[in-house]
Amino acid sequence: MNQYKKTWPISVEKEIDASTEKIWNIISKEGNLNLVHPFCKNNYALAWASENSVDVLEYLNGLTFIREFQTWTPGRGYSLLIGTKKGKKSYVEWKITTRNKKNYLSITVYTHYMKNYPKFISFFPHEFMIKPNLKKYLKSVIGGINYYLLNDKVVPRNYFGEHKWFSKK
Repeated sequence: MNQYKKTWPISVEKEIDASTEKIWNIISKEGNLNLVHPFCKNNYALAWASENSVDVLEYLNGLTFIREFQTWTPGRGYSLLIGTKKGKKSYVEWKITTRNKKNYLSITVYTHYMKNYPKFISFFPHEFMIKPNLKKYLKSVIGGINYYLLNDKVVPRNYFGEHKWFSKK
């Protein structure tokens, strides 16, 4: 995991109007991205057993990523590696927290993009290309979870707007 923390983390946190139990139940459910992810065409498990879980996320534009779960703390969150089958992987942490009697979900990504470059070279691409696009994506994903928990309905595709990396072209 330390090798993934060479890059700057990109994180989004949102208050979720649901109990931590309900948040955990949806984010830990097999195939959950089919319900909550606005850019997901299909999400299915290859193996589903907490930290040994592996699933496939196919985006609306056909891009397919494998998610390999690394840690699993029931009720609190998990970490995973995500990327193409034989390509580079990014490290992702999902965390549920409570502050002032309000519940929050955060997703933090340590992207593989330019992680082996010196920071003075990767700074501008990170700040002006990767960070804004990834933040928009993460806000949509967490927004989708909140939408599902509030409405008990599958999140419509591109519900928060299209995304240039993942929406159908």
